[in-house]
Amino acid sequence: MFIREAATADAPGIAALHAESWSAFYRGAFADEYLNGPVVDDRTKVWQGRVSDPAPNQHVIVAEDGGTIVGFACAYGADDEQWGTLLDNLHVRASLQGGGIGEGLVREIARWSLETQPEIGLYLGVLEQNTRAQRFYKRLGAEDVGGFTYSPPGGGEVRVRRYAWRKGQIKELAKTP
Repeated sequence: MFIREAATADAPGIAALHAESWSAFYRGAFADEYLNGPVVDDRTKVWQGRVSDPAPNQHVIVAEDGGTIVGFACAYGADDEQWGTLLDNLHVRASLQGGGIGEGLVREIARWSLETQPEIGLYLGVLEQNTRAQRFYKRLGAEDVGGFTYSPPGGGEVRVRRYAWRKGQIKELAKTP
């Protein structure tokens, strides 16, 4: 497995993994009609746009094994004045979770953040129901700094916890264990 910057040709693989992950782990939070229906088309449209016409502060990386995308992460540098860089997406194929791919992706995003915006923190939102992910981020040193409500694709509202690494913690997170 190796991690590299995403290319335009990766959009379909990223979108498929994103839709697969949401369908597996966001049930009960996102509308079933959305997860059973347009999630693949929606994620395909999103990722085609993100990789073909990226925002200036966007960084997308993929974890690849044998030519197959098995994980990806997307971050937006200096997204928030208080919290810093947003880790907007982190998804790993369900059958491979717990094998270090997610940690490798987070550490790579931390390295990029440290290189491009060394004086700010890193944060993300985690669904309140996703306690496994919350434990993962806590293990990597993130702290729960509050919650907010999110309106996901497909409608409705879900509760989200914000996890953050303060600016002084990024250097430690960026280290390879």
